Amino acid sequence: MSSRPSGPLDARGETPLDAPRVWAEFTDPAEPAQRVRADLTWLTSSWHCIFGAGCAGIYADRPDDGCCTLGAHFTDEDDQVRVAAVADELGPDEWQFHDAGRATVDGRPGWQDLDEDGETVTTRRVEGACIFLNRPGHPAGAGCALHQHAVLTGSEPHRAKPDVCWQLPVRRSYRTVRLPDATSYLEITITEYDRRGWGAGGHDLDWYCSGRPEAHTAPEPVFRGLSAELTELLGPEAYAELVAHCEAHLSAVAGVRRDPEGRRLLPLLVHPATLLARP
Repeated sequence: MSSRPSGPLDARGETPLDAPRVWAEFTDPAEPAQRVRADLTWLTSSWHCIFGAGCAGIYADRPDDGCCTLGAHFTDEDDQVRVAAVADELGPDEWQFHDAGRATVDGRPGWQDLDEDGETVTTRRVEGACIFLNRPGHPAGAGCALHQHAVLTGSEPHRAKPDVCWQLPVRRSYRTVRLPDATSYLEITITEYDRRGWGAGGHDLDWYCSGRPEAHTAPEPVFRGLSAELTELLGPEAYAELVAHCEAHLSAVAGVRRDPEGRRLLPLLVHPATLLARP
């Protein structure tokens, strides 16, 4: 049976951004006024983060940064407070730019900055990348000091990092759906944060992981590998429902693979990058 997607990789070596998808919708068991719209093609893919194991970085001239070159935009004050608490726990043995981060710059903690709009708080960039990024050669190892501290202390990394960092490359968005009878509900979409999620500048990134076959080599699907993050995004009840839909989808895909007639496995059933990553 052929398992290759019909569309080729683009010039960057990525699968098409608008490949077909299978979606599931269900009512949030904890919030009946909400419905979850889940991208099963993405959530059952074999993507995983390959930082330090093949990640080329979003810019060719900074291959060791991963997606940390631009720093992180904080979503709200709670996001800042959470990161501040972890930053206070970091010692110089864990954080390469500890001294700069602990200084005060323009009345702010040294690890904070403002975006071009002068209002959005971000992590400061030092020597070309996020101040929390330990560079290769640092005794604690290359990578996010916040992430490494969480692992060292037995905490989940998503409880230590800025929202945008731990959610990537999962994208959560909200939409109010208005029905013909004048009722409405809140729709929560969970899908792939592809390069378009970065805005217009996303198309200028030299490398991006979610559509790369080399990043689709995880031993378990995204909905399992990112269970802590998805539970945080949806709540435990909705995550459990999501798991049921993902498992059912995987069973359907397995049935197609066993089809004695050898029908082609369409990319909408399996993420095209995952298809290409399989032997």
